[in-house]
Amino acid sequence: MADAHVQKKPDPCSFVIFGVTGDLTHRLVIPALYNLAAGHLLPDKFCVVGVARNGMSSDELIDSLMKGLRQYATRPVDESVAKRLFECVTAVEADPSDPASFDALRDRLDRLEAKRETGGNRLFYLATPPSAFLPISRELSRTGMLAENGSWRRLVVEKPFGTDLASAKTLNAELLKLMDEHQIYRIDHYLGKETVQNILVLRFANGMFEPIWNRNHIDHIQITVDEKLGVGHRGSFYDATGALRDMVPNHLFQLLSLVAMEPPARFDAHAVRSEKGEVLSSIQTQTEEEAQKNSVRGQYRAGKVGDTEIEDYRKTEDVKSGSTTETYAALKLTIDNWRWAGVPFYLRTGKALGVKRTEIAIKFKQAPFAMFRDTSVDRLSQNYLVISTEPTEGIELQFNTKVPGPTINIDGVEMKFRYKDYFRTAPSTGYETLIYDCMIGDNILFQRADSVEAGWAAVQPFINAWKKAGARGLKIYDPGSEGPEEADELLARDGRSWRKLT
Repeated sequence: MADAHVQKKPDPCSFVIFGVTGDLTHRLVIPALYNLAAGHLLPDKFCVVGVARNGMSSDELIDSLMKGLRQYATRPVDESVAKRLFECVTAVEADPSDPASFDALRDRLDRLEAKRETGGNRLFYLATPPSAFLPISRELSRTGMLAENGSWRRLVVEKPFGTDLASAKTLNAELLKLMDEHQIYRIDHYLGKETVQNILVLRFANGMFEPIWNRNHIDHIQITVDEKLGVGHRGSFYDATGALRDMVPNHLFQLLSLVAMEPPARFDAHAVRSEKGEVLSSIQTQTEEEAQKNSVRGQYRAGKVGDTEIEDYRKTEDVKSGSTTETYAALKLTIDNWRWAGVPFYLRTGKALGVKRTEIAIKFKQAPFAMFRDTSVDRLSQNYLVISTEPTEGIELQFNTKVPGPTINIDGVEMKFRYKDYFRTAPSTGYETLIYDCMIGDNILFQRADSVEAGWAAVQPFINAWKKAGARGLKIYDPGSEGPEEADELLARDGRSWRKLT
């Protein structure tokens, strides 16, 4: 996690993008590279190599990327910065089904690197479907492009990292036959958000929080990633994936691991990633019967989110008419260690819901009422520490205070910190920190193989239970709602409730 005040320039390198014509490159990768260029955080000796399966000239690629930048840039485009970035872009054609094309790619890279003086350092970014990860990696290995001989070679892989525990293990094992773990950067854009990174600082750099960050003071923790949009044009992918696979083993578990991990011995990648992996492996593995009891899955019908019409999920293009794929998932998990024994973690995520919201809500235990027994106080407001990343990045503390007046009346109030109110930072995509860290070799924000597999191990019982249940247990919910009513019952039976989202 780079220190922005130091602004260390990365080593000279080639940034090789597979899937350069795709949506991810245009929406996020190129705007992030532009923002890094604007902040003078790209190497002085640098080149971008766009790899496409169909023939495309460098001029055609630059024109396409420039159009994408103008559409998706998070700030006004400075023509001089854009020109400086795009003048080092080169298009190359390569396809893993044609081994000779990777031999040609290697030779082309050698010539470009000699011209650009990048020293042989290469960052390969796989902005491709997961099915292409291994074929591309195998060809990069066969041609020697992953070999580190006095220069570094790194591979960036986008999620999903497998579709279940078995496939994740296979993917990791196959990648590790081709390169070392330190070369693999499994990217999750949620970890590029400032507030997510700030969880570690909030916990471990503030003496007021760490002493009470345990089962003695915390009642439960809620992690929410809700979206207002439906599946849209991603029907084929989503129907084969669902909310659980799409969001929980990566996004939600990354948030959980940062909130629940033990203090690392030092603030470096190995120590932090080891503690994150340890806490994920401590999530209690449930039986399929327990998983069915401790979860809710739902699917949205036709309706409205605000003024936006949402069609029935089963009528979405490329979705099976009788699909039982969930668009909403809620889970109850527990962590089997000393710090969190008896503290439930409630996770929820879904599509076509009433608000777009990503937050971690830490609910503290209720204070005793004894000293207020002769007053009109009959209940206290709930004490929450809320860490938000969407739609606004910030931290909120809810606590009780006396209402002005001659009698003792207590009401809940909020103290709010918003990044945009305190720090003058330009809007970003969330990828800037991650790409920069890839280039400087800091993998603290990236998942290690053991963490990926621990996450899938915790999710696998739910996958199995839901597959066996089929349509039985799938709850239908209205777009614009908070999800299935049964999700409320998941907490209500424990005497708890979801925090109201606004």
